[in-house]
Amino acid sequence: MLMNELVAAFTQHVREAMEIGNNATLSKATHPIRNVLVTGLGGSGIGGSIVAQVTDKALRVPLLVNKDYFLPAFVDQHTLVIVSSYSGNTEETLQAMEAAIQKGAKICCVTSGGKIGAIAKEKGLDVVNIPGGMPPRACFGYSFTQLPYILGFHGLIDDSYRKDLSDAVQLLDKEEENIKNESKAIAQQLVGKLPIIYCEARYEGVAVRFRQQINENSKMLCWHNVLPEMNHNELVGWTEPHPEAVVLMFRCEDDYFRTQKRMEISSDVVKRNKATLIEMKAKGATQLQRSLYLLHMGDWISWYIAEIKNIDATEVNVIDFLKKELSAI
Repeated sequence: MLMNELVAAFTQHVREAMEIGNNATLSKATHPIRNVLVTGLGGSGIGGSIVAQVTDKALRVPLLVNKDYFLPAFVDQHTLVIVSSYSGNTEETLQAMEAAIQKGAKICCVTSGGKIGAIAKEKGLDVVNIPGGMPPRACFGYSFTQLPYILGFHGLIDDSYRKDLSDAVQLLDKEEENIKNESKAIAQQLVGKLPIIYCEARYEGVAVRFRQQINENSKMLCWHNVLPEMNHNELVGWTEPHPEAVVLMFRCEDDYFRTQKRMEISSDVVKRNKATLIEMKAKGATQLQRSLYLLHMGDWISWYIAEIKNIDATEVNVIDFLKKELSAI
């Protein structure tokens, strides 16, 4: 499938993923779970960052995200380690998984197969199998959706996520044409510019995903920062003109009122220094729904940029080159 077809299928992916989550065969932990670690990179790992933020008021134990070869020292038999690798062959995640096995952690894998699927089968570990054969970043809907189901199975969150996901799907289906039209208009303003994404800290996972999609689909550099943190450092960088920059400011109805005021002041500073400022207003009744709304817009924006530039949004030749060079070591 082409990348635009995969982006258009996002809500269908989530629906299918909910069925997968409902039917997954998981086993209870033999030790009390005191913390959770999601280990994964790129399109497979970003779901952990977003789930950590949308469940932070409901999750009964700490949840951290690992994007490295190594695990933090706290991981032990009381840790639920969710190994997320779409291909099942991500070398950093494979090494982290082996360490989790050695530490005696409770492990659940989310993958389409590969070496991780094979190791999980050999070791008798829990596995949630998702459809394969697509670019990992285009299958966020499959991998992300499994995380609340796993947390829910282990009694770490209540089951309200089920309705929340269903409502998010209905919202995106209803708003699809509006999202595409707004995304296309934003994409036209980003071609040949430097995109900068700002948002409240609780939506940073979505900003990271947006940045990654601009990198991979649009083949452009991009950066992000969060408020209030950027008001203590990066704002000083806006003391000279930056006409090459386009700032995308996420605006959500649950943004803290003092952070909203910071956004207004920061926006004035940005515009005063010749950058274009675009406000992206999220729709949705919950943080999860608003997160998926903004995320879906980001996916479409990244694809529309690729279309305007007449480039293949799917290819990642630089990453393929990197993997080839690493394989020789």
